[in-house]
Amino acid sequence: MAITEEEKKFKGWIWTLSVVIPLAVAVLFGVNLPKLGYDVQPLSFLPPIYATINGLTAILLVWAVSAVKRGNFKLHENLIKVCMLCSSLFLLMYVAYHMTSVSTSYGGEGAIRYVYFFILITHIVLSIVIIPFVLFTFVRGIAGAYERHKRLARITYPMWLYVAVTGVVVYLMISPYYAH
Repeated sequence: MAITEEEKKFKGWIWTLSVVIPLAVAVLFGVNLPKLGYDVQPLSFLPPIYATINGLTAILLVWAVSAVKRGNFKLHENLIKVCMLCSSLFLLMYVAYHMTSVSTSYGGEGAIRYVYFFILITHIVLSIVIIPFVLFTFVRGIAGAYERHKRLARITYPMWLYVAVTGVVVYLMISPYYAH
């Protein structure tokens, strides 16, 4: 199965974004505007919003897979586009929140603390790993390379769903410890 022209055209961009996005997030995560002396309002209202967006992404992903299994390819494509938009909005809100607010430490004790950090670490690692998978899967679908799209989607879908669901779980586990 030959690589399409669209895949060739976007390959460099996908790998560049797959490196630049996590690096930019890491750098911006370390920038705290209030600590640098900037008078900005903490965006403390954002965590429940971006957690909801993660939950919505999970629901839309399941719906998208259901749509494609029923042969509704246009609905599938549109739902995936919305999922990509949701993931982008999540990322922007997440960075904005952390640039304007003091990080919250997890306050749970005992075994639940290990569970929290396991979920958090796997969520973070997979949220980085998933970037090229989502982008290559998307390009293959748009380019009409459906067999290659389908093969990669079998790997992408469970990872993306895991990242979306664990984003909500992490929020629910840490939310009692947010300063109000």
